[in-house]
Amino acid sequence: MTIDPSAYAYPDAPRPWVRATMVTSVDGSAQDADGVSGSLGGEPDHRAFTIMRSLAHVVLVGAGTARAEGYGPITRRDLDAELLGDRPAPTLVLVTRSLDVPAGLRTEGVAVVTTNGADAEKSLVLEEAGVEVLRHGDDDIDWPGVLDAFSTRGWDHVLAEGGPTLLGELLRVDVLDELCLTIAPTAVGGPGPRIVTSSETQPRPLELADSTVVDGVLLTRWLRVR
Repeated sequence: MTIDPSAYAYPDAPRPWVRATMVTSVDGSAQDADGVSGSLGGEPDHRAFTIMRSLAHVVLVGAGTARAEGYGPITRRDLDAELLGDRPAPTLVLVTRSLDVPAGLRTEGVAVVTTNGADAEKSLVLEEAGVEVLRHGDDDIDWPGVLDAFSTRGWDHVLAEGGPTLLGELLRVDVLDELCLTIAPTAVGGPGPRIVTSSETQPRPLELADSTVVDGVLLTRWLRVR
């Protein structure tokens, strides 16, 4: 069975639509035996991942995840050309309070979300390299403010790729609209993290919008019930 890209079309919404994509093993690990998530869901997850990136205006990821998973700037060759059309590749937006951005991501096509208290000198170094620095919030990131800033830039289709801490933050402030969860047909065992990490429970009702099995991999989409 192939994956229908139309299932991942973004809806019309009054503010930027925040979709998250995560992968887990059947026993709940967000990482494989090597401690990364990228290969856990195999080819079906990779294809769904490419579709979602090709439809997004911005890809949101925690800086720690970007380091662990070896992220680079997003280019057109990484995407589905037919789905992307004439649009530019989505902007990669790193979430970091420390502004410790990997050297390979200090470039144009990358932006950073941080707080007002972030180090001014580090911020200047990033901006001189072509990185846009978005400051919102004092102690914590002001996510409604971030989404307003995204909207003014035409970034209405947001794809959050993790990690678990970022997803926990988006759930805490209740701006997550959709979760695309891949369930890999394997049990990993060990101390692997869940797809969400947070210091408190945050019940957020979800409803199943779609589920597809491709080569034994279960692809699901869940919508936030409001």
